[in-house]
This record gives sequence, C-alpha cells and structure tokens, in this order.
Amino acid sequence: MNPNIPSIEQLKEIALPAPVSYAPQTWGWWVLLAVLVGAIVLLGARRYWQWRRDRYRREALVRLAQLQKRSDDLSALRELPELLKRTAISMPNTSFVGARLARESGAAVSKADRVIVLRGQASLLQGPAVLGKDDWQAFLQGHIAHPLPANFSQQLSVLAYAPEAVLRALPSDQRQQLFDTCKLWVERHHVAA
Repeated sequence: MNPNIPSIEQLKEIALPAPVSYAPQTWGWWVLLAVLVGAIVLLGARRYWQWRRDRYRREALVRLAQLQKRSDDLSALRELPELLKRTAISMPNTSFVGARLARESGAAVSKADRVIVLRGQASLLQGPAVLGKDDWQAFLQGHIAHPLPANFSQQLSVLAYAPEAVLRALPSDQRQQLFDTCKLWVERHHVAA
C-alpha cells in the first residue's frame, strides 16, 4: 500500500461557520421594524375603535332583521320609525353637530326652537331626536350617499301614527321596500367624525 494515503483515524471534523443571525445587522432595519410594528398597532387600535363605535349600528341591524321576520305584524311596522330614530340618536357626535356648525358659520340660534338653518337644511342642537317632516327627511338624506325616496319620512310617520286599517292595507311589496330602505340607511349612513 501507499504510505501517503491517510487513514480514517487521521480525519478531522470540518469546522462549520457560525449560524447566520436573523436579527437585522444595521440600525435602519430596526427603525423600519419599529415603524411597521407601530403601524400595525395603530391600525389594529383604529379597527377596534371603529368596531366599538359601530355597536349601535350592529344592534339596530339585528333588531331590524327580527322585525323583518315578522313584517306581517303591525307592531313590527310601528317600530320601524322608532328604530330609525333611536339609531340616529345613537350616532356618535350627532348631538354636537348643530352646535359646531353654528359656531363655525356664526349663524343665529333662536332660543325658542334652537334651530339652526344652514345651507338650506335645518339641524338641531339636540340632534335628531326632535326632528320632524322635512327636517327629518333632510337629516336622513344628508347622512347617506344613496338617494332615499322623496316621501320616506312621510312613510315613516304613516307607520308611526296611522290607524291599524291603513297599515293592514299596505301591500307586502311596499312593506318590503320600507324594510329595505331602513336597512340601507342603517348600514350605510355616515357619521360626522
């Protein structure tokens, strides 16, 4: 045999390099990581805040679905205007919208009815709680981008105050249209930020 051939006893294990670290090596990557984590936390907090703010909307949609299941019942029809009014009252910042608009525009506020007329629309310092007829229609239309029926507030007042015979005479497609319009408004109305 050849004496220059090494034997197995002479083999040594090869030294491996140190494992590569996944940690960023420069400060710029640490800054980028901090910005990303901060952005994720802020987006998560904003989504949570929006989810909590829209609680009234989810509750109104659940109640509306319950009423729609029993749309043949007159009490369900009578509750529709009340549900819309409660939803409008529950909107965040609605009680302060009129006061803020008055301060910004310098409009005069009468103490008798506390109505502010601004750009042809009336809004109340108390919010939508005491709106009626044209003011209620303007409030509903002013908070949604989709067009509502021109007589929507009148239809709601019929539901609230008409005799039972009038409500029984409503065709089922008109009842369905009222429920659909109410659902559209509750889902899509925008809230002043």
